[in-house]
Amino acid sequence: MKLGLLGGTFDPVHIGHLVLGETAREQLGLDSVLFMPTGQPWRKSGRNITPAAHRVEMLRRAIADNPAFELSLMEVEREGPSYTVDTLQELMRAGPGSEIFLIVGEDSLLDLPNWKAPERVVELATLVVAARGPDRVETGEMAAYVRERTVWLDMPLIDISATDIRERVRRGRPIRYLVAEAVKAYIREKGLYQT
Repeated sequence: MKLGLLGGTFDPVHIGHLVLGETAREQLGLDSVLFMPTGQPWRKSGRNITPAAHRVEMLRRAIADNPAFELSLMEVEREGPSYTVDTLQELMRAGPGSEIFLIVGEDSLLDLPNWKAPERVVELATLVVAARGPDRVETGEMAAYVRERTVWLDMPLIDISATDIRERVRRGRPIRYLVAEAVKAYIREKGLYQT
């Protein structure tokens, strides 16, 4: 089985996340894409994060109409900080023989040396990277173990960020077409990001 893993805070999930998941699924012939919200994102330890229950529900609603997308609560249910290497090892134990493709943005690729056990992450999964701009990072500057296990996606540049969406909501600006309608309705219903 070819499994895509798209993790993140998803605070909130937006159209860029969905396009990224679908692009990876289509280009790599993935059987499914697991969307996995982090429980305690250790790289964002100083930031206020919306409670997991809200992030999970927004994600559930956003991916509901795509049968190739699945929601995994593995990291939300795990105690302590969320480390990608732990998640990949758990996925390998649960589905031996699966081929895992870790879907990340270019910013995450650049940050990889700061992750817990980055060499092990790359042993367990092929990195599938979406460029953040027209000039992507040169993989020649990266360690060989990363270069050999990196696939670049051919996808449209979508300059949307969760930070911007939260700020737009706070200021009373529209977020239509930036998030799925069901996510927009949930944000309004629960009064998220108002202050």
